[in-house]
Amino acid sequence: MNIDKTIENGCLTLKVEGRLDTNTSPDLSEAMTLDGVTEIVFDFAGLEYISSAGLRVLMTAHKAMMACGGKMSVRNPNDIVKGVFEITGMDGVFNIVEA
Repeated sequence: MNIDKTIENGCLTLKVEGRLDTNTSPDLSEAMTLDGVTEIVFDFAGLEYISSAGLRVLMTAHKAMMACGGKMSVRNPNDIVKGVFEITGMDGVFNIVEA
């Protein structure tokens, strides 16, 4: 998994490529620097797969943003990732944006 991380004007953008699963989810957790962040954007254009471990990382980010009045969005998920969100009901929790 590759993670490209940028922070600009309080917005943390994480472009994730590859597979987000039990083995790689700790890397994404570590990349989430939340000090001074009021918005998190996960760009999943290059994400091939997400497991329940990956969903936990997203839920942690979502809860952190809700607690500080911030916001979180998931951009450009492929059909497989969208399917996981739909099956788990996370499509009703996360703000999913398609470009």
